Amino acid sequence: AQGFTLFIQHYRANLTTHTRMYPGVAESLNLLRSLELPLVVITNKSHRLAVPLLAELGIDSAFSMILGGDSLPEKKPSALPLLHAAAVLDIKPQEMIMVGDSENDILCANKAGALAVAVSYGYRDAATLGADLTVDSLVELFALLKKSGDPHANVRM
Repeated sequence: AQGFTLFIQHYRANLTTHTRMYPGVAESLNLLRSLELPLVVITNKSHRLAVPLLAELGIDSAFSMILGGDSLPEKKPSALPLLHAAAVLDIKPQEMIMVGDSENDILCANKAGALAVAVSYGYRDAATLGADLTVDSLVELFALLKKSGDPHANVRM
């Protein structure tokens, strides 16, 4: 327990020492926000670490909600975090897009009935994740949503 506590203290003090956003993510978040869609972070990282990490990266204000792995009784790959976000935001899960780079992200989306989008630059090989769609950048996702005409309509592509 003491070792874990020390690790968390060290990690919290050095959140962005070796953490960087992938190129284009901040700009892509601004583009996605221009569609006036709520953006949500669903991470298995604890909420008390996720919130300051996003703040230190300067992107916390892009999100309507931030859910950590300890925010609810279940975390990804459970559908609960995505279903919770849908309920709070009054959005049908089938009209949501879960973007991720791991099996947990894709499974969460599948279980909730949301569109599962994998990014090709994540820590897992996107081709193995079984996503509905793979994008090379979030700008590509923005373009697809903008092209669909009404980003508030059902997003199945």
